[in-house]
Amino acid sequence: MSEPDPAPDPAKARWMAIQAVRWTGLGLFILGLLIYAGKLDLPVEAGWVVMAVGLLDALFMPSVLARIWKTPL
Repeated sequence: MSEPDPAPDPAKARWMAIQAVRWTGLGLFILGLLIYAGKLDLPVEAGWVVMAVGLLDALFMPSVLARIWKTPL
């Protein structure tokens, strides 16, 4: 018989969440570049804001999440 699956690993789930945050930030940054380049019909200022949010999301949020998860409760 096959053995039951072990309990899910929380470290793997956290790693996947951090990667999702990084990729989402990259996607937002690219979306901001498209707005800034005029490929999407939105104001240029919106492109700057979306690029800034994407950059912060991709560069700083993974370390914030890691710090939060590292702190014992």
